[in-house]
Amino acid sequence: MKFEYDVIVVGAGHAGCEAAAASARLGADTLLITMDLNKIAQMSCNPAVGGIAKGQIVREIDALGGLMGIVTDRTAIQFRMLNRSKGPAMWSPRAQSDRNKFSALWRHYLENMDNLQLWQDSVTSLVFSSSGALQGVRTLQGAEFRAANVVLTNGTFLDGLMHVGRVKMAGGRISEPASYGITEQLRSLGFTVGRMKTGTPVRIDGRSVKWELTTMQEGDNDFHHFSYLPEVRRELKQLPCHIVYTNERTHEILRRGLPDSPLYNGQIQSIGPRYCPSIETKIVTFADKIQHQLFLEPEGEDTQEYYLNGFSSSLPMNIQIEALETVPAFSDVQIYRPGYAIEYDYFDPTQLRHTLETRLAPGLYFAGQICGTTGYEEAAGQGLIAGANAALRALGKEEFTLGRDQAYIGVLIDDLVTKGVDEPYRMFTSRAEYRILLRQDDADMRLTPLAHAIGLADDYRYEITETKRRHRDDLIDFCKHTTVTAAEIDPLLERVGSNRLSQSLPLHSLVLRPQLNMQLLAEALPRLAKKVESIPAELREETVEAAEILMKYQGYIEREQMIADKLRRLEDVRIPDNYDFLSVAGLSTEARQKLDRIRPVTIGQASRIPGISPSDVNILLVLIRN
Repeated sequence: MKFEYDVIVVGAGHAGCEAAAASARLGADTLLITMDLNKIAQMSCNPAVGGIAKGQIVREIDALGGLMGIVTDRTAIQFRMLNRSKGPAMWSPRAQSDRNKFSALWRHYLENMDNLQLWQDSVTSLVFSSSGALQGVRTLQGAEFRAANVVLTNGTFLDGLMHVGRVKMAGGRISEPASYGITEQLRSLGFTVGRMKTGTPVRIDGRSVKWELTTMQEGDNDFHHFSYLPEVRRELKQLPCHIVYTNERTHEILRRGLPDSPLYNGQIQSIGPRYCPSIETKIVTFADKIQHQLFLEPEGEDTQEYYLNGFSSSLPMNIQIEALETVPAFSDVQIYRPGYAIEYDYFDPTQLRHTLETRLAPGLYFAGQICGTTGYEEAAGQGLIAGANAALRALGKEEFTLGRDQAYIGVLIDDLVTKGVDEPYRMFTSRAEYRILLRQDDADMRLTPLAHAIGLADDYRYEITETKRRHRDDLIDFCKHTTVTAAEIDPLLERVGSNRLSQSLPLHSLVLRPQLNMQLLAEALPRLAKKVESIPAELREETVEAAEILMKYQGYIEREQMIADKLRRLEDVRIPDNYDFLSVAGLSTEARQKLDRIRPVTIGQASRIPGISPSDVNILLVLIRN
């Protein structure tokens, strides 16, 4: 039995799984510790991956060599590309997954991975030497594992407390124990600790639903998916979701339960997610609305269990059931369990570096809800970066970080360590100032070469990316240098309502027309069809779409890249590690205090700290350059 490792990852949720996999891929001897090996990558809340901005993060994880996209595709029971009516910067993939098969496939990948061992146990404390150096972890069963690099991904388990009405239950997830000891130990070392709250909806027995009173919502059935690997595809039966609505009677019953709601009777003091409110919060905040939309989402291809998206609640169980029965489709409803809220500990993320290593304890990394975030995707993105950097540190290699103009993951981490959180952080496209550069279609082009350079992405993935890049660029070049005559194209232009040609034009100019796309043009132009068919079949559709996006939005992309390049100059001005911000007389008191607490590593990061003015930035630039 082995007890010494390069990296130890605590917790096998979405952050922990990606952290352990990244560390092992880089060649570090890695141990993953989790309370229950049968609940690896458990989908604690909704059985879905992706969504607005979250889907972009999953594509980035895949481009970096991670596994979340692969597992999601292989266990998906519905896939949709959201925001298709908007520009490609807003397109966001989302999939419903089979909850049990998602977890089982993650376990299969992890326990068959080189350099990775699994251990079922609960970590109760970290082990430090007499000089304060991190040495490993100690578990509830009395085991002590040694490593100078530890990644904590504890999710909602740190001092977890669940609420259903006035009923309180200790635990990190329903029917699972909470974790104690680590919070108290880190607080004693000087870490700032807070409490946050999240919640989950009721689970419904599909046999009790009157499906004829719901509105069916089918998924997409095209080439889009999460993983860039061509052999990864959806393998399971595809299932619809269903939509129902609450009504005024529903809201009356919910309001009657508010005195017993932990959110409104003072039982819960911690902060919940603003952008995923409970149903009781909705009826209070939006008191004028007479209905709220709810989504019945299947938990798997061979189960009757359904997740009721939009009905997160910690109201008493009898109130939840009575309110549900007012929805016509649920008049005879049977549930598997009620919704509940959960409170848990988190640590102020401004105590972290961009590698997600803590400032107070070198070698200790945080990822996921322990950093104040919410969502599987945000957790997984952090986990990959934390696990990779823990391994790189163990192997004596240079750290790996991503900038705001490189990835949504870079935006996420920079927001956390620079601005901190005052509520559970959720990623949105609006948080990224360079979202035209951070599209879901080109995450592989942006990130796979970076990941391959450090060993996160293998040669096979890199070769696929470069093959796609060559065909994409060759197709764009073909469109720029191919002339189209009126005789060839006017019938199509008339059919789609676009102006006929007065003279021959480059094919590229036609691609720019909003009424046209590559598919329509290929149907009308045999030369283009032949060119498209020369692209390997497994890469063809994704490559053509990528080429079309670059041609249609070239001006916007180049303008945003120019702005990003200009602002990146501030990221190149590094601040010395020991810089004495408190002694800079020209800065405001607020600026000195915040700079001293957050310890930005570049002028660019300093400029994004709330309360730091442009004049503060100019003073720092002058002083540091001098």
